[in-house]
Amino acid sequence: MTKQTVNLGSVQETLLIPLFSRALETARPNGLLKDTRAEEIVDQLEYDFSKWPPSSSWSQACIRTRLFDDIALDFLAQHPDGVIVEIGCGLNTRFERIDNGQATWFDLDLPDSIELRRVFFEDTPRRTMIAGSVFDEDWMEPVLKVGKPTLFLSEAVLIYFEEAEVKQAIVQIAEKFPGAGFATDICTSKLTTPKAQERGKRVLGISSWFKWACDDPKSIEAWYPGTEFVGSQTYVDASKDIIAKMPAIWRALTTIAPFFVRYLVKDYRIAHYRLGRS
Repeated sequence: MTKQTVNLGSVQETLLIPLFSRALETARPNGLLKDTRAEEIVDQLEYDFSKWPPSSSWSQACIRTRLFDDIALDFLAQHPDGVIVEIGCGLNTRFERIDNGQATWFDLDLPDSIELRRVFFEDTPRRTMIAGSVFDEDWMEPVLKVGKPTLFLSEAVLIYFEEAEVKQAIVQIAEKFPGAGFATDICTSKLTTPKAQERGKRVLGISSWFKWACDDPKSIEAWYPGTEFVGSQTYVDASKDIIAKMPAIWRALTTIAPFFVRYLVKDYRIAHYRLGRS
């Protein structure tokens, strides 16, 4: 079988990190999640995944995904026919894993990423792929037409951009979708230094390093009137189900020395907001 070549920009290429992590976790007994679709896609890509050094980051990426899953599941429990927008969707499979059969989903990403995504996924009446940038506004129109409560998920996307760009994106969404939910991962300035990123990103180069530092997640409330910081989670705040499926070393540390683990992971968290109301 001819494999699918990968032609992505360096930032877009980071979409392969969560994809590969889900495939690895699926193969691990009692893994954090089961994603056979991720395994299939990895097998079909012409890409040297072995160039990525062995790292605990693979499991961490899946813990992050599970935390985003939980936010989405909570939203769907409250709004079964609501709308979920995956910003920078990459080769995300959240729809396959947690869709409730009623919600409407939009998968937004840059044209090269959507082109690759269309090789493996198709639009359906409840799921639409959109090629575009989160920093533009054209992509919002089909989402607005649905007219339902909306949740925006930005998993491993905005941290690759400058703060001014991140603010622009969030403000634009808040203006069009007052009251919507918005979840994104954030990291402190400690993790945006070259020293903190050199080892993990040496494969992709400096253009794929984290750029946006957010030392206080509540500070985003000031970006748009009425925006509310709902809360944030680090990996040690995960549910008991997630912790029970972590790799043994993480599970042991989380159970035996939670304060030590909390110190290790305190600079990276998933933040949840309710965007300003009109």
